[in-house]
Amino acid sequence: MDNNQYFTPEGLEKLKEEFKHRTEVLRGEIAKRLKEAKEEGDISENAGFDAAKEAQAVNEGRIEEIKVTLENAKVFTGSSGKSTVDVGSSVKIESEGKGKQDYVIVGAAESDPIKGFISNESPLGDALLGKKKGDKVKVRTPKGEVEYRILEVK
Repeated sequence: MDNNQYFTPEGLEKLKEEFKHRTEVLRGEIAKRLKEAKEEGDISENAGFDAAKEAQAVNEGRIEEIKVTLENAKVFTGSSGKSTVDVGSSVKIESEGKGKQDYVIVGAAESDPIKGFISNESPLGDALLGKKKGDKVKVRTPKGEVEYRILEVK
């Protein structure tokens, strides 16, 4: 199984910034909240303490998740003139009913279909990989099979 997580340089930088913020800023803020809640006395029924402990657990969980992702991160810089669809490619496709659509094929961690970033692991992203301008792909969707034609690969 491929554990690699693919990122654009910008996407990887954004993840590194989140990691830095969570470790250097949020940890300190949460520790301060915990200390203040403890100073209020009985922590057994202290809602502020409970909320801070919950925030700490969520933050530490996310830090671990980011750490693993960064260890498996692979950066792509686009298809660099390739004519086949790969992670990092910008693709213009057309289908009956949906018309023309533009997507960038990204790793799962950066996927945001509403903004036009589809995962290489999604049914559409996977179907497009390795294809060229003019090729047709069929993708099974909840509403049935849809055929897409590749109009452009950048």
